[in-house]
Amino acid sequence: MKSVAIMQPYFLPYLGYFQLIHASDLFVCFDDVNYIKKGWINRNQILVNGKPHLFTIPLLGASQNKKINQIELDDFSKWRANFLKMIQFNYAKCSQYEHVFPWLENVLIDDTQKIADLNYQSIVGVLDFLALDASKVIRSSSIYNNVELAGQDRILDICTQEKAD
Repeated sequence: MKSVAIMQPYFLPYLGYFQLIHASDLFVCFDDVNYIKKGWINRNQILVNGKPHLFTIPLLGASQNKKINQIELDDFSKWRANFLKMIQFNYAKCSQYEHVFPWLENVLIDDTQKIADLNYQSIVGVLDFLALDASKVIRSSSIYNNVELAGQDRILDICTQEKAD
């Protein structure tokens, strides 16, 4: 029996995302599908003064007519440095800060130019950091040749190619 999970790549996704990865034999980051504005591809929440704070990674030319893996990060806004400062300010006194912050810096300092690349690195990076199997995470854009299919037909094709039950 082989289980396949397929989700769009999120930046530092929620716990349930990693539970899904852990529960599946193969996890496909669905990065060659249309970007969804106001979705979770380039947004997330952190706690600021104990309350949820929504942050958004700025993008260049983000459009629902583009694939996630085509959308570039807006690095002119210095969002990476600002995000790290926000994390430092709000989490420096946390017990695991000294272990986690250098890892987060490495993810963000990378010269990644596309949101799909950054999100993939953050997902695989968390798995590596937690000593979980990151080798079962693949990108749909790197292996499947089925972009002409849509919706459930595309999902089913991926499952068929992977011989999922």
